[in-house]
Amino acid sequence: MKLTLKIWRQKSKNDKGKFVEYILDGVDGDMSFLEMLDFLNEKLINEGKEPVAFDHDCREGICGMCSLFINGQAHGPDKLTTTCQLHMRRFKDGDTIVIEPWRAEPFPVIKDLVVDRSAFDRIQQAGGYISVNTSGRTVDANTIPIPKKDADRAFDSATCIGCGACVATCKNASAMLFVAGRIGHLARLPQGRIEAADRVQKMVAAMDAEGFGSCTNTGACEVACPKGISLADIALLNREFIKAHL
Repeated sequence: MKLTLKIWRQKSKNDKGKFVEYILDGVDGDMSFLEMLDFLNEKLINEGKEPVAFDHDCREGICGMCSLFINGQAHGPDKLTTTCQLHMRRFKDGDTIVIEPWRAEPFPVIKDLVVDRSAFDRIQQAGGYISVNTSGRTVDANTIPIPKKDADRAFDSATCIGCGACVATCKNASAMLFVAGRIGHLARLPQGRIEAADRVQKMVAAMDAEGFGSCTNTGACEVACPKGISLADIALLNREFIKAHL
């Protein structure tokens, strides 16, 4: 398969950056999208050119590092799929593929396709910890019965991998879906109720301080999320925030 790649190249956050076009021949349909970029970088290195910087880690759809805009869509054309799980058989011979980093002020470009998403870490850290009195020994988690419905919903919220697709897709660069996933996970479990009011206020304050925009419920974040985090979590976040102030 022969492809035309238009890739965003930027030396640092202070550099203007631009799209650079590459012709890549010999792409196998069984390659993952990241393997295709590896293939391109091998070609560039052999030609004495600087390879394209892009983020990756587990390559199993778990870590959220492989965050790219592909033809204007976060993580590419497949729903509920991370970039590393996207395969080149999704494209056709002769296609042009435009590859960009996340576009959001709180996610400054480090280099090329790599952005700094440490703002998410600071928001999560602001939420603090769950205090459980173990009295010197580990408490069996099964001693606290949790209805299956609540456990399933908590698990669904906890599947957020913090990739930032919600922010990059939102017209306001809102981080509400990310924060809602964290809040929704713990708010549905008895262990998370102790610090619930303090947690939601601190995380929302940290989100605002990082410069993320407001949520206007357009739903683009839910569509772009590779783990299917629901807008229902944002509704829960709003309820938790109002309760904390009351």
